[in-house]
Amino acid sequence: MIVVKVGGADGIDLAAFARDVAALTANGQRMVVVHGGSAETNRVAEALGRPPRFVTSPSGMTSRYTDRETLEVFEMVYCGKVNKGLGEHMQRLGVNALGLSGLDGGLLRGRRKATVRSVEDGRTIVLHGDHTGTVDVVNTALLETLLQAGYLPVVSPPALSHDGVAINVDGDRAAAAIATSLGADTLLLLSNVPGLLRDLADESSVVEGFAGDELDEYARYASGRMRMKLLGAAEAVLGGVQRVILGDARTADCVTSALAGAGTVITGPVA
Repeated sequence: MIVVKVGGADGIDLAAFARDVAALTANGQRMVVVHGGSAETNRVAEALGRPPRFVTSPSGMTSRYTDRETLEVFEMVYCGKVNKGLGEHMQRLGVNALGLSGLDGGLLRGRRKATVRSVEDGRTIVLHGDHTGTVDVVNTALLETLLQAGYLPVVSPPALSHDGVAINVDGDRAAAAIATSLGADTLLLLSNVPGLLRDLADESSVVEGFAGDELDEYARYASGRMRMKLLGAAEAVLGGVQRVILGDARTADCVTSALAGAGTVITGPVA
């Protein structure tokens, strides 16, 4: 069993991704797909006159500030255009994909943050009205039912808070939670870079791999979204996933290549 998270940045060819997934599932590979949609969400938000706002926490993590209006745009793109578009690609290739969000069937549940701390102009401010959170419960039985029935689950954020409110959750960390809950042996986090880079300006400077208990040592190379991917990787290997691979979603055979070890391979467990 593998869980594959494909990012939503520009430059990622979801049609090519779907072809690779179709080839693997035709050969009997069991998997769950999780996807992003950040670039398209930004474009739609701009077109609707609701430009995205990003916040940086005191620990250096960057995330989307998600008030209720932003959440509605997020759902429109992630649960609608991207999820159904990816499902269309899969069905055309003979894969019986079933798209669902973390809201459906209570698939993903988590705690909504009461406030968000953001560093702006050197000062830390507290923001209210945010609809973000972290997944801590996965409806594993639902995923197992779909897999046993021959469906390929294609999962999108958001999740559902414990008090029944939709929350924006990080896709990489959601994929890690799903991989842990299913007892997956491999989690792939595929994005628009070939892995963890020692030098952001040099795509040949990929860190080939390290053990989970060495994450702190290699975290110094991570910035921006890669910091969140490493956090998701840590959570996955700590939860029993044997390996996490940070791979390149821009290649035609991105899933196959990552499974063969292309990218940064992180092996568990975390000490």
